[in-house]
Amino acid sequence: MKWVVAVLFTLFCLLQYRLWFGKNSVPDFMILKKEVALQVIQNANLRQRNSLLKADIHDLKIGLEAAEERARNELGLIKKGETFYRILPSSD
Repeated sequence: MKWVVAVLFTLFCLLQYRLWFGKNSVPDFMILKKEVALQVIQNANLRQRNSLLKADIHDLKIGLEAAEERARNELGLIKKGETFYRILPSSD
C-alpha cells in the first residue's frame, strides 16, 4: 500500500513540475496571453489607419477638392491671384 501511495505521489509531483516548469506551462501561457492582447490592440490601430487611408483614397478619386487641399497642405500650392502669408510664432 505504501508503494502505491509513493508512486502516485511521485507521478503527481512530475505532472506538477511539467505544469509549472515544462514546455507549454502556465507561465508560457500567461506570456502568450499578454502577447495576444498586445497584438489585438495593434491590429485595431492598423484597422483604423487602413480605414482612414481608404477614405483618403476615395476622396482623391472622387473630386479635385481633396487633391487641391492635399497640394496646399503638403506642397504649398498657391493659386493665381492669391497671396501667401506665413505666421511664425514669436520666440520669447
